[in-house]
Amino acid sequence: MAPVSTSAIVLHTFRYGETSKIVRLATRDLGVQSAIAKGAMRENSRFGAKLETLSQGIAQLYIKNTRELQTLAEFEPTKIRRSLTNDVTRYAVAESLAELVLRFSPAEPNPQLYDDLGHSLDRLETVETGQLSVYGLGAIWRQVCELGYEPALSHCARDGRQVGTGSAHFSVTEGGVLCKRCAVGRKARRLPAEDRLLLESLIHGSADESTTLSKKRNAAHKRLLLRFVKQHLSEGREPKALSYWESLD
Repeated sequence: MAPVSTSAIVLHTFRYGETSKIVRLATRDLGVQSAIAKGAMRENSRFGAKLETLSQGIAQLYIKNTRELQTLAEFEPTKIRRSLTNDVTRYAVAESLAELVLRFSPAEPNPQLYDDLGHSLDRLETVETGQLSVYGLGAIWRQVCELGYEPALSHCARDGRQVGTGSAHFSVTEGGVLCKRCAVGRKARRLPAEDRLLLESLIHGSADESTTLSKKRNAAHKRLLLRFVKQHLSEGREPKALSYWESLD
């Protein structure tokens, strides 16, 4: 049986037994795959230091559809991305993106999701520190949307009525803004006009990354994103990397 070749990003690795590793990969052609890298912990392993988290390259996998754990024959990295580990906030955003793909990707391949992840990780290596807050928020929101959970911002999340411009009531539970009628008696918080516009621009990739957010405003947007993910993707369970990123100043 010949191995299947596919572009892949290392999402997570952990030791298996004395000499091997289990590798979780986002692949462009096969979706998220779990594979064993036999002998990866040995000094003379062909994998060496190639299987670093967030590295991207070409994976050779022996695929059997009857099993969940595949065999990794080779991984040839084209991008290592070690620089992401030099900044805790930068790395937390990168790990949050990897966590979303690892935990919430559908079973079938999603080339667009894979490409977006690779692009976001590339941009994280070069974005200016002062632009990191806005870029991080946008990158994670766009990935949430790519996974199929875009919040309603122009029409009521309950009855589909158009919600006029300006401030609006936003319900995490309902999945977006609510019209005045639907907001009555429901748990929804007022989303100021400037924050509604910012959220729209983050999702659509049009946010000005040079925008300076106050500490309070940045924290509020991170908190909203975390609550939305917990409600709609993780069924109330804590997404660890995203929660850590949210806790950072």
